[in-house]
Amino acid sequence: MKEKEIERLNKLKAEENKLYESKKVRFICGIDEAGRGPLAGPVVVGAVILPEESFIEGVNDSKKISEKKREKIYEQIIEEAVAYSVGVVDQKKIDEINILNATKLALKMAIEGLQTKPDVIMVDALNNIDTCGIPYISVIKGDAKNYCIAAASIIAKVTRDRMMREWDEIYPMYGFAKHKGYGTAEHIKVIKEKGPCMLHRKSFIKNFV
Repeated sequence: MKEKEIERLNKLKAEENKLYESKKVRFICGIDEAGRGPLAGPVVVGAVILPEESFIEGVNDSKKISEKKREKIYEQIIEEAVAYSVGVVDQKKIDEINILNATKLALKMAIEGLQTKPDVIMVDALNNIDTCGIPYISVIKGDAKNYCIAAASIIAKVTRDRMMREWDEIYPMYGFAKHKGYGTAEHIKVIKEKGPCMLHRKSFIKNFV
């Protein structure tokens, strides 16, 4: 591993290392979401507890990593994880309770799915959340600042992207494998021409149909 990458990872782990050094924390859970903004598909929240000594090359905000590299790092993360889980809330529920509440629901589901209970949770920019009684720290742009949140962002993004590629096989005309449901000009054009499918969020596309 190059010195520059070691330096970057050490910076990402700085806040977590302070928690470990306090001796009050053994398990830190990183949490992040994927899919708050798309016009179609679910919102997915990833939760992961990595061992204190974890130092996976390339871990970063999932948006800064290529799809091919994300897949590779994802496999390393789940292989090394003490525990990991995902919470998924579909487009119908998003329309019913709104995207913020749907994200919070998916977060709770992800925490409940963990086989190991963390001592503290580090989450990307969410507050007023149900963490099942576990203390949490909310970090603005946490996926770019904290190692465990960045790892969770990769789990959430890869999980959701794989789901959207599967949906693409059922609804190939919309191009879900390419844009993953986000509001690209091409995606919006198809919605206007062909109308929505069951995967679309009605509350997100009302200006296009």
